[in-house]
Amino acid sequence: MMKKHSALMLSSVMLMSVVLAACGGNADKSASNNTSNGSAGNSGAVKTVKIFQFKTEIVEGLNELKVEFEKEHPNIKLDIQTVGGGADYGAALKTKFASGDAPDIFSNGGYAEMALWADKLEDLSDQPWVKDLIPLAAEPMTKDGKTYGMPMNLEGIGYVYNKDLFAKAGITETPKTISQLEEAAKKLQAINVTPFGNAYQEWWLLGIQGISVAFAQQDNVDEFIKGLNDGTASIVGNEKFKDWSNLLNLTVKYGQKNPLTTDANTHLALFAKGETAMMQEGNWAQTLVDNITPDMNIGMFPMPINDDAAMNDKLSVGVPANLVVNKESGSKEEAKTFLNWLVTSDMGKEYIVKKWKFIPALSTIPATPEDIGLLGADVWNYVKEDKVYGLQASKFPDGVTQEFASSIQELIAGKVDEAGWEKGMQAAWDKLKK
Repeated sequence: MMKKHSALMLSSVMLMSVVLAACGGNADKSASNNTSNGSAGNSGAVKTVKIFQFKTEIVEGLNELKVEFEKEHPNIKLDIQTVGGGADYGAALKTKFASGDAPDIFSNGGYAEMALWADKLEDLSDQPWVKDLIPLAAEPMTKDGKTYGMPMNLEGIGYVYNKDLFAKAGITETPKTISQLEEAAKKLQAINVTPFGNAYQEWWLLGIQGISVAFAQQDNVDEFIKGLNDGTASIVGNEKFKDWSNLLNLTVKYGQKNPLTTDANTHLALFAKGETAMMQEGNWAQTLVDNITPDMNIGMFPMPINDDAAMNDKLSVGVPANLVVNKESGSKEEAKTFLNWLVTSDMGKEYIVKKWKFIPALSTIPATPEDIGLLGADVWNYVKEDKVYGLQASKFPDGVTQEFASSIQELIAGKVDEAGWEKGMQAAWDKLKK
């Protein structure tokens, strides 16, 4: 358990969570037409930087940062737009570019997604913040020694749990095997608490975050993904996917009714009100839970898919997305100015760790457990102990995460058995692989 009073500075904390969110309805549209080339600071022209990203948690803070940035840089206006909360950001981004309304800054997951957008990405290697990146944070957007994106916050994904309910049920340690997880669920049921709140209406929770564990536990995940692409490996008959389906079935068995019509807001509310004891979430849930029940005694542990305790005691941790600059933008220098301000200004750094409770990507942004919350501190403990798996979804073929989610939802609904589900997952990959 994390000790709240240990205020060790997390100066080598991993990822900067820059998630630009907000509505663009207040954008200065007249400014967007004034996009003369060259530096706005030198020419006196007002230039607009259009930011398009998917994080919905920080809309209020981003709007506040926009006001301060524009005060300090009167020749730069920010037009911040967000598509998230379960919407298909990737499809919306493609529409932006296809319609001639391409953003100046946008989100990218790295790896395969970086390759997909390679012809639009500005090389950011010369930016002053690059030298301060934690190596793991830089990895998804680094190719041939060049950096193409500013990593967002480090995020851990697992089961967020109510420590007080665990204690009341007599659960003294977090489960490290699927058998221990079921034993804990039975103890929670015995005190009339629903063990799991499952937001299985959300495609991203299943197709991006949940299924990542089945990939991460492969003997060599990159070789496995390569094998899926060249036909030498298969999801069908793969032991780790069978294990993962067992975990999914366990959560449904010990979860609330109607998981397929439960969204993330509902499972957060159930959890924050003490009606459920666990939910699959990430450390970003800290502020969301705080908004409902401040100072709730919560923590996080990994999702165990079998009875190998050593294999399961690793948390899924990675960069949820990176902020990249459109190299064809007429405002790319202004875009770089904003990104640099976000991670170097006192206000930007304060919002990253204190308001948004993000685990930063730069060694120059200090954070304490009190700053980033109980969930962030638990994630950081797993990172310090090197007990982490990387998030894998950004290595998948474009569009496959939604297809995965549909197949998983069919399994939950009982429309297919485990064998049929594995075939559906494999068919989704085969359809979309390059």
